[in-house]
Amino acid sequence: MSRSTLKRVFAVWFGVAAASSGEVPSFSRDVRPILSDNCFKCHGPDEEAREGELRLDDRAAALLGGESGAPAIVPGKPEESELLKRLHTTDPDEVMPPPSMKKLLTAEQIRVLERWIAGGAKYEKHWAFQAPVLPPVPAGAAHPVDAFVRAKLAAAGLEPSPEADKSALLRRVSFDLTGLPPSPEELAAFLADPAPDAYEKAVDRLLASPRYGERWARKWLDLARYSDTNGYEKDRPRTIWPYRDWVIKALNADMPFDQFSIEQLAGDLLPGATTDQLIATGFHRNTMVNEEGGIDPLEFRYHAMTDRVATTGATWLGLTL
Repeated sequence: MSRSTLKRVFAVWFGVAAASSGEVPSFSRDVRPILSDNCFKCHGPDEEAREGELRLDDRAAALLGGESGAPAIVPGKPEESELLKRLHTTDPDEVMPPPSMKKLLTAEQIRVLERWIAGGAKYEKHWAFQAPVLPPVPAGAAHPVDAFVRAKLAAAGLEPSPEADKSALLRRVSFDLTGLPPSPEELAAFLADPAPDAYEKAVDRLLASPRYGERWARKWLDLARYSDTNGYEKDRPRTIWPYRDWVIKALNADMPFDQFSIEQLAGDLLPGATTDQLIATGFHRNTMVNEEGGIDPLEFRYHAMTDRVATTGATWLGLTL
């Protein structure tokens, strides 16, 4: 694959293609990262660090402007927006970011801001605080996943790869769902099955395998910072493998995600909690425990609580708390 083709592929999957096309840039995807990296330190939510009474992380405040009295953003009118005037000026006393920060926006970043303001300067909440919305399925494919993939490829001027043969297809889906290759018997049975739903039946078989839960539990256990030790220098054994087994069983049983969350966060508070629901609370018993001599127990209780708060935010909200 050529370098130019690779660049187009990366552009598709990381959302850059939309930012460089005629589409209005997305605040969350294209604009917020620029403002966060270059502007929010002095013009963000921190009142004590804020300069010039200007706040850019809030739309109403940005439209109002700072102590200069000029609105930082005029929706639909980039040429009247003080933000862009400060980005374009060569006056060292007016240019933003200030020379002392030794940061300059690239020409492409400035164009993204210009097109965003020209398109109405719409702000968006962080994705973690937005209810999921099903997008319309593009036409042109039998399966919705294929439809989205084909639409993205078409936007980048790329063609789909040739369809894999049955042997490669079974091997790929087996590794993906169970982490294991198909057995010779499973491969032979799949190759000998002429039914149009042969692949769907193979997927159902893999989903019903206990190996499915073992494969996908690993990703959740990483979020839960699972380990069979207490951590720190003594690294003493920790008997928490029943929690690991609970996660595996929950995934194999196709437990709904809301129940999966409730039992891990508050299984001990459920009326008539079962042993399994108590085990589920192992999610927040995975904090490291320091057993060195001379430690302050209250200090490490504090560290344990902040670890639980941070882990909850990262796991369920995708946020740093």
